[in-house]
Amino acid sequence: MKNSLRSLVTALLAVTLTAAGFSAAAPKPLKVLLVTGGCCHDYVAQKDILKKGLEQRANVIVEHMHTPDKSTKPPLACLTDPNYAKGYDLVIHDECAAGINDVAMVKNVLQPHLDGIPAVALHCAMHSYRVVTDFARPQTPGSEGAMWFDFLGLQSTRHGPQEPIAVTFIAGASPITRGMTTWQTGKEELYNNIQPPSVFAGHRALATGRQTVTNKKDGSKQDADAVVVWTNEFGPKKTRVFSTSLGHNNSTVEDARYLDLVARGLLWAAGKLGQDGKPVAGYEAQAR
Repeated sequence: MKNSLRSLVTALLAVTLTAAGFSAAAPKPLKVLLVTGGCCHDYVAQKDILKKGLEQRANVIVEHMHTPDKSTKPPLACLTDPNYAKGYDLVIHDECAAGINDVAMVKNVLQPHLDGIPAVALHCAMHSYRVVTDFARPQTPGSEGAMWFDFLGLQSTRHGPQEPIAVTFIAGASPITRGMTTWQTGKEELYNNIQPPSVFAGHRALATGRQTVTNKKDGSKQDADAVVVWTNEFGPKKTRVFSTSLGHNNSTVEDARYLDLVARGLLWAAGKLGQDGKPVAGYEAQAR
């Protein structure tokens, strides 16, 4: 009888320990939708660079919504289906769709984020979805012309030539950039800030960029400055959005510093980044 009881206790203990082991296992990876395609960039390569780099840095699975179309009106499913992000934990917008100016289409793209799905916006996403004729004019937050900028938390209308950018992180601005130091990129495009970023209430600047441009006519040099990394809270649900205007060339996108930055921004947007700038427990990179 004692032996039977001992065997039963041992079996129950084994089951308990096994269950505890399962409960301590890493949570399901964040399911991320990466939107790529459109004008002017090597999205065929960059979509894979981003997927590999992000999955190496966090407990995420990146899936693609990609089109090889190189026009300013790439035929992406998010333009016609407001439910395109159903089942995903976050969307990365890395498309270049400057020619998409249909209000209904832009509303479709924004719908998941109005519903609370967080986002990351990279590079040419800043110059996409221009729903106003005079894109170069400052748009009033809350107006139809500002709908995409309300989402981003900053309005940009043009960029400079491809020259190195000195990136300076603002101390204490966010756990996303904790411990990051000044970074000199290779050839990159500095996107302007057409109006003070503070115009958008949810905006918080995390890093600025300075680019020195040489005048081809007289050889004079001039510095240009702009916010290049920031966060935003969008819509009535204050959906988290992380953005950087860096990322034109493959050499930037595959740079470990860039991938670290984007991975941290992704985790922050999804609520999975600690105040120390590291993934919360279970959302570190996982061996697969």
